Amino acid sequence: MALLETIAAQAGRVSVVGSMNADYTVVTERLPEPGETVNGGPLAILPGGKSANQAAAAAKLGAQVRMFGKVGSDANADFLLARLAETGVDTSHVGRAEGASGTTVITVDAHCENTIVYSAGSNALVDVAYAEDSRAALVDAAVLGLCLESPMPVVTACAQAAHDAGLTVLLNDSPFVPTLPAELVAACDILLVNEHEMAQLLGVAKPDDGDWDRADWPAIAAAMHGFGFGRVVVTLGGDGSVVIDGDLLTRIPAVRVAAVDTTGCGDAFMGTVLAGLAAGLTLAEAASAASYVAAYAACGHGAQASYGTTGQIMARFAGGGR
Repeated sequence: MALLETIAAQAGRVSVVGSMNADYTVVTERLPEPGETVNGGPLAILPGGKSANQAAAAAKLGAQVRMFGKVGSDANADFLLARLAETGVDTSHVGRAEGASGTTVITVDAHCENTIVYSAGSNALVDVAYAEDSRAALVDAAVLGLCLESPMPVVTACAQAAHDAGLTVLLNDSPFVPTLPAELVAACDILLVNEHEMAQLLGVAKPDDGDWDRADWPAIAAAMHGFGFGRVVVTLGGDGSVVIDGDLLTRIPAVRVAAVDTTGCGDAFMGTVLAGLAAGLTLAEAASAASYVAAYAACGHGAQASYGTTGQIMARFAGGGR
């Protein structure tokens, strides 16, 4: 966990472009079948959005984070900006659009599985002109984080601007898009996907027993290289992750915890990788640190609401605590 201390000490600069959502979350005993109604607990309205989650996770670890995107003209807009600011994220470059902010409707069951429905709202109104207007602030960083809850032309334009300025560009192909623009692939340095997204992207069959350690990772790495990514992180849920860094393959073990809600854990992982890279860690080191941050997040409800500071995470896992 000394890697978390390094991230906090170095306080690297990170830009994140993308979504900010109000998460409407209900916990149920089990997820409903199609057409079925089930009883749920109290409704919780929590700050979310994949990009906002990633920014918050990085900031809580000590990174200097700027958020880019748009919120709406509703009450959720001020709520989202205030919660990001509380984590230390600079929201001064976030724009405003008429109408609703982004929202998600999330159901979490007793086994910590979830379903998520995303309504883009103001996130869909971010355009290339906004990206151009924000360019100077956007590229004043070491690393840029992107996901696909923003319009593809904006994601591509931001990736190209950052690439041209010498930033490391990390793309999270989520929500999953099977065909990425060639211009976007060329402008990105690192791809982050989970095992399901990787399998769909490459047409790889999932192991019958779910044991990804049995997969042909050298072949997967070669396929990723052919796709255009020489550096990749594949997250495996509760089984850790695999880092492809050129010809080097590194298996990162999971940090075992008694999970209560996995919402936002992938974003906590991504945010940590962003903060780690900005602090000068290798990709494998950043992914190793991210395992602890994501595990900590799984022990609390919601996304940003479950993220910890460096001190909180280190205290939780001191001596191998679960």
